Amino acid sequence: MAAQPLYDLSPLAQLLLAGILAALGPLVWVWLRNRQSSSARWLQALTLLTLFLTFDLVLFGAFTRLTDSGLGCPDWPGCYGNASPVGATAAITAAQTAMPTGPVTHGKAWVEMIHRYLATGVGVLILTLTVTAWVQRRRAARAGASAASSTINPWWPTLTLLWVCLQGAFGALTVTMKLFPAIVTLHLLGGMVLLALLCAQAVRATQALEGGAAAALPISTRLLLGLTCALTACQIALGGWVSTNYAVLACTQFPMCQNSWWPAMNFHQGFQIWRGLGLTPDGGHIDFSALTAIHFTHRLFSYAVFLALGLLAWRLRPTALRPQARWIAALALCQFATGLSNVVLGWPLVAAVSHTGGAAALVLVLTWSWFASRSAPRPAADAAVNHLATASQRSPSTRLSA
Repeated sequence: MAAQPLYDLSPLAQLLLAGILAALGPLVWVWLRNRQSSSARWLQALTLLTLFLTFDLVLFGAFTRLTDSGLGCPDWPGCYGNASPVGATAAITAAQTAMPTGPVTHGKAWVEMIHRYLATGVGVLILTLTVTAWVQRRRAARAGASAASSTINPWWPTLTLLWVCLQGAFGALTVTMKLFPAIVTLHLLGGMVLLALLCAQAVRATQALEGGAAAALPISTRLLLGLTCALTACQIALGGWVSTNYAVLACTQFPMCQNSWWPAMNFHQGFQIWRGLGLTPDGGHIDFSALTAIHFTHRLFSYAVFLALGLLAWRLRPTALRPQARWIAALALCQFATGLSNVVLGWPLVAAVSHTGGAAALVLVLTWSWFASRSAPRPAADAAVNHLATASQRSPSTRLSA
């Protein structure tokens, strides 16, 4: 039997059709609920729905990874050259018979293909968003410059469309490079960036539709918000590196690890990025001490992120972003609980998926907070602006006499 090629584009048209069908239901639902509304309202509703479904896709991607279904179909974009596991029954059965607990089983193949169907459907929705935004901008521009300025910038969905195409490429490489840890981690981070892009558009669409202004935050609070966003991004990258290297169970105690406050760790080997799963760059097997270093780094960094999130929630409480502050505090506690559960309960699937979901939710809330706020001008700057405004209102003769 000939080996299955890694790339087989023969089922591509059928997969695109499956993505269109997957997106058709949400599109019809948005149209029915907003058929009497303005185009701006329709765009806002479509953006929010696409954001919701992308969040679900990220969760299902975590489920796919955590159930070891990433190689359920060892080729891309189909399954053994077919658009569904139904057409690949014989090949899957042969692989499962040869290795009953291996990466290819009927269940894992379905999980992997459903993930691809959902991803294609989200891509169709983002393409629809992009086309709609450009059409709306063109119509608004014909109505006048003031109308054009009130619509969402179509370059946002355009950037999102380009990003989802890049994300699809990483999804393909995840399969063809056999769960290469750096590629899988980048695929996870790409999903988080996709959520942030869609969240930014949702906030902008709501502001354009409702005329809301960004909340003014003290400069120190705004800087803390930016720092917390950066720390959270680093922590998600570290968490992805833990998951894709299967290093979660390197430490099964808390707060200690392997009955030590500082266990034996090989940081150099653990953070050699370009290598295969479980291997060193020269092809040898990775040491357990390297897995311990990966896990412990994520754990240590989580303390700093937890403190930053707590401080940010406290600083946002007296501002207009009080709802976001509550979400940040609640999600920080949930992340601590699910992360601890992964360690002491042996990495249960529910806790592991929830941990990824909590990270995605934090990305959404922090992005929401950033785009719903701005830095408040300093008092000295306010005084200077007021002085200039007063001077501009003086009559010419008054200004000459002065």
